[in-house]
Amino acid sequence: MDLSFLVVVVIITALVFDFTNGFHDTANAMATSIATGALRPKVAVALSAVLNLVGAFLSTAVAKTISSGLVDDSLVTVPIIFGGLVGAILWNLVTWYFGLPSSSSHALFGGLIGATWIAAGSSAVNFGTLVQKIIIPAVAAPIVAGVVALLGTFLAYKITQRARKKSVSDGFRTGQIASASLVSLAHGTGDAQKTMGVITLVLITSGSLAQGSAPPTWVIFAAGLAIALGTYFGGWRIIRTMGKGLTEIESPQGFTAETSSATVLLASSHLGFPLSTTQVCSGSILGAGLGKRLAQVRWTIAGRMAMAWLFTLPSAAIVGALAGRVADTGNAGVVIVAILAILAGGGIYVASRRRPVTAENVNEYPGSTTPAPAPATTV
Repeated sequence: MDLSFLVVVVIITALVFDFTNGFHDTANAMATSIATGALRPKVAVALSAVLNLVGAFLSTAVAKTISSGLVDDSLVTVPIIFGGLVGAILWNLVTWYFGLPSSSSHALFGGLIGATWIAAGSSAVNFGTLVQKIIIPAVAAPIVAGVVALLGTFLAYKITQRARKKSVSDGFRTGQIASASLVSLAHGTGDAQKTMGVITLVLITSGSLAQGSAPPTWVIFAAGLAIALGTYFGGWRIIRTMGKGLTEIESPQGFTAETSSATVLLASSHLGFPLSTTQVCSGSILGAGLGKRLAQVRWTIAGRMAMAWLFTLPSAAIVGALAGRVADTGNAGVVIVAILAILAGGGIYVASRRRPVTAENVNEYPGSTTPAPAPATTV
């Protein structure tokens, strides 16, 4: 298979997005386990990374939705896809800097839609697929996950109300290792496929694959490895927000939140719905917080998250449209966009070093009244 220089650049850009997706979404699987002390932070991200890679091989239904369902691949060019990816990457970095768990999935969809729309017109966007498989599930999934987590948390505390508190805590912390692992597996199954779909779309658009083709094995492996590496680096800023910012999480709440998230995510992946892992897991954490009597839920943080969700699609679409328009002028345009994106990304990273969040201080949330948990002794 003979790939042009431009196609190689776009594939690398897609894998960079996949990497940012990994560290942006590590919190979805491991924030509650780290917050309750069920897993040590470094162990948690390593376990999640391995399971992300394994999960990437479980299904390709979501990848097919993106590669042959969201936009008309006969009207899309490789530079347009490049512009869309740049929009998604920059939005991921901005929300990571502010510690806001926004949707990497919707950033990707927004970037691709914006770049495609401005270059090829609205007819190139399949709005039926957008509404049916992205918008409606995005609204319904966090609500469903939240309700399931709320009921599960209520039952967990009801069933164990007469048991010794330490025994209950230790038991659920052990259970969290399994439930967090399941979320990591689901994350790899769902989110790695999105990059697989984009790379497959690039290969189809460039004529390297026939229309409607499934992702080749090397694409599956590359996407799984990129998201696993991103996960291992740990998005500590977002882990802090989800584990300590939304509500004070105890081990029964963490277990029910992770279990409900994994159930929703695995079901949606096999149905071909590219759900936002972030929105599902955030809904579960909120539900788990509400499910415990007198639990504190920080609605200000929840409101900031909701605003980030609301602006993700249009913001990524605008940046993707601008980047796609410049990139579509030729190789020089691609180089200009790449340089500007690298400078912007580097600036965000340098700014983040002024107030670093690491594995050592991830459970020290400003204003929290609950001390950081003692770390797990066995893992």
